[in-house]
Amino acid sequence: MEIAITKMSSKGQVVIPADLRADIKEGDKIVIIKNNHQLIMKKASNLDKNLAEDLEFAKRTEEALKRIEQGKGTRMEFDDFIEEMKKW
Repeated sequence: MEIAITKMSSKGQVVIPADLRADIKEGDKIVIIKNNHQLIMKKASNLDKNLAEDLEFAKRTEEALKRIEQGKGTRMEFDDFIEEMKKW
């Protein structure tokens, strides 16, 4: 894993450090996903066919966490939980 520090300009632009953009060309599309306090960047050309499923799972997980935080969680047996997860 490579890590670098950058900053945002007054126009909202962020420079990807040269070390991390070796395989990114001008004009390449990049997907940015915000999840709480995380930003995840991925080249659009590298997206796999499961991205839509991954995003749906992340959305449902976030909604479930919000319900739990509001005290609206649902308790169930482990096997019932696994069966419910298979429906997702």
